[in-house]
Amino acid sequence: MQIANGVEGILVAGTTGEGQLMSLNDKIMLIGHTVNCFGDKVKVIGNAGSNCTSEAIKASEKGFAVGMNAALHINPYYGKTSLDGLVAHYNSVLSIRLVIICNIPSRTGQDIPPSVVETLAKSPNFVGVKECVGNERVKEYASKGIVVWSANDEECHDARWDCGAVGVQSVASNLIPGLMRELMFGGKNPTLNSKLMPLFDWLNLEPNPIALNTALAQLGVIKPFFRLPHVPLPLDKRIEFVKLVGEIGREHFVGDKDVQVLDDDEFIIVGRY
Repeated sequence: MQIANGVEGILVAGTTGEGQLMSLNDKIMLIGHTVNCFGDKVKVIGNAGSNCTSEAIKASEKGFAVGMNAALHINPYYGKTSLDGLVAHYNSVLSIRLVIICNIPSRTGQDIPPSVVETLAKSPNFVGVKECVGNERVKEYASKGIVVWSANDEECHDARWDCGAVGVQSVASNLIPGLMRELMFGGKNPTLNSKLMPLFDWLNLEPNPIALNTALAQLGVIKPFFRLPHVPLPLDKRIEFVKLVGEIGREHFVGDKDVQVLDDDEFIIVGRY
């Protein structure tokens, strides 16, 4: 349904895809599988980011070996480095092949400032930046000719039509790909943006991908299976989602089953996997 609705690229094993819960071998297997199944129809971006430069290099090399088109790289987290260290880290992976930089300081604990991005943008393997800080940063990059995607669904309409973003690397597209395509490429549409805002807010109730995986289970697209430390949203929030689906229209959501609330005991939660 993603490809049928005009999605231009699929990010494999990112935060939304629970890459943080996978081994490197699992990630590479999933990237390779995606390339084999869909690589002739859509660009495949593999999450190769790590707070260890040698691991980021290894993941990039293996991901490109199985056919991914570009690598997504966050900056080193927890064990943070200096700004000079950021440049050196990114140059190590930029020397391999195409890279999209992901700036999400709420997860890494460190902002990648424009001075670093502008330095890295000189590399021929620099594709662009996935920017989570906000639309003023998006506008700054776009004004300098740097390709930038919004990383926030709730800001992406204005990022696209007012600030120069080329699109969004979206969480909500996993649920409503056609409407997200329309929001990004159908022209400025504040009415549609307002209609979708309650869903965007709902998806942000807890750290991603908790709400998304709850929604996909309620839609019958995935089994109601959660790997710790993630657990599903509580019953009252699941009831809210059923109402949101009714307001937006079931036909706009992925899957072909009726949306369900699901009882707590229908979810399977595991700590060893």
